[in-house]
Amino acid sequence: MFVLLFVCAAPIIASYVTYYIIKPSGRTNYGAFIDQRSHPMPKLASTTLDGRPESLENYAGKWIMLKVGGGACDEACSKQLFAMRQLRTMQGKNMDRVERVWLITDKEPVDTMLIRMYDDMHMLRVSPEQLAKWLPVEAGTKLEDHIFLIDPRSNLMMRFPKDPDPRKVNKDLAKLLKASAIG
Repeated sequence: MFVLLFVCAAPIIASYVTYYIIKPSGRTNYGAFIDQRSHPMPKLASTTLDGRPESLENYAGKWIMLKVGGGACDEACSKQLFAMRQLRTMQGKNMDRVERVWLITDKEPVDTMLIRMYDDMHMLRVSPEQLAKWLPVEAGTKLEDHIFLIDPRSNLMMRFPKDPDPRKVNKDLAKLLKASAIG
């Protein structure tokens, strides 16, 4: 009777030992997961470049790649915008499930050529104070250094490191889009 009990209980005991004592250390994601309970999406008072009110909630139902920065886009900013465009394109048939948003944190005018190059990117002006309270950054970095990912239910869920490897970001995005039935 005890042997039968042990045979039935062994898988359960093994799973608890593995999970709580051995603790697997490997991970397959490149970006850092963000606990959405600690960083709920606030109601951002944002406007388009021409001054019309528009909100991130308008893009709910799609995955959102989010970039933050000033209107005077330097070389690092241009590289991020280009990478975001390429990452979306690399998703192939799933690219329509991904939106790109640039939250501009100042009143600087955006270069007309930049607007034309990224005409399908949503550019919104928002106060930097609101973003600093919402978006978490790695130690030693700024908001402008990261690309964030928001899920179709408007939850901030992932942050990619400064100067990310596009292949690894693409791998994360592809996994998320494959696993997700929404968006």
